[in-house]
Amino acid sequence: MKLSLSVRIAESLSKTELFIPFEKIVSIAAGAGYDAICMRASAGGVQTSRDELKQMRDSVEQAGLRVSMVTADFEVPLNKEHGPESLQNIGPTLDVAELLDCDLVRVCLKRRADIPHAQGAADQAADRGVRLAHQCHTSSLFEEVQPMLKVLHEIDRSNFGLIYEPANLLVCGQAYDESTLRALKPFLMNAYVQNHLLDPSGPDRLNTYCRGEVRFHHLDLWEEGGVDFTRVFSGLQAIQYDGYFTIHQAQGIEDVASAERFARRCAEWIQQTDNKFS
Repeated sequence: MKLSLSVRIAESLSKTELFIPFEKIVSIAAGAGYDAICMRASAGGVQTSRDELKQMRDSVEQAGLRVSMVTADFEVPLNKEHGPESLQNIGPTLDVAELLDCDLVRVCLKRRADIPHAQGAADQAADRGVRLAHQCHTSSLFEEVQPMLKVLHEIDRSNFGLIYEPANLLVCGQAYDESTLRALKPFLMNAYVQNHLLDPSGPDRLNTYCRGEVRFHHLDLWEEGGVDFTRVFSGLQAIQYDGYFTIHQAQGIEDVASAERFARRCAEWIQQTDNKFS
């Protein structure tokens, strides 16, 4: 697997800006042994000038990295009612992906009415050599395994796939082990990881379509009691997944020093854990 670091590690609570300069995040990723950066609009997106995006691409490439995926607007990660709107005008998003030399874009579907727009967006993306992917995510059409597979079959585009994310599957009461990964494999385009501990009295909460409100604690990736990463790594090894494995976790980072420690600790933990199943 190729290791990717999301700019989300230095993203504000609003998900619209970074509190660490993008160039510093790139330096942190390169220094900690990552292969790529996962780009979000908080760093650069449809609101960013072409010249700035080209400069970001240069920074990434000069560090020996790639952009693993692009989330080009603010509404997709916010996952609210406006999240799917980019599907109706996907051109600016595709422009961002091309400027960053990335062939994978994250999108959002909230309701069945979004499916035809996803098909049209995928057709436009295919003409430009770009793939679209939806994260396993709460309050979307991609909460539960069997329903998400039905949606993927209905969209029926070879360049429209899935981002495996075990923490969100856990929140939605879904299995995220080898059996699930085998079912998702034909559509699998990326993997995100973060860690949640379910707790009815937990301080954090997510709303879901399938289970209502679910409360939990955020954990560091290496902490036990949340996502069982033995199942995650063994499942990915079993299906011979060789795509990007992205750190998609943000809590506890306040400055450059803590971001550097976190990124390095995550990379070391992933390499150690992955080696157990090699």
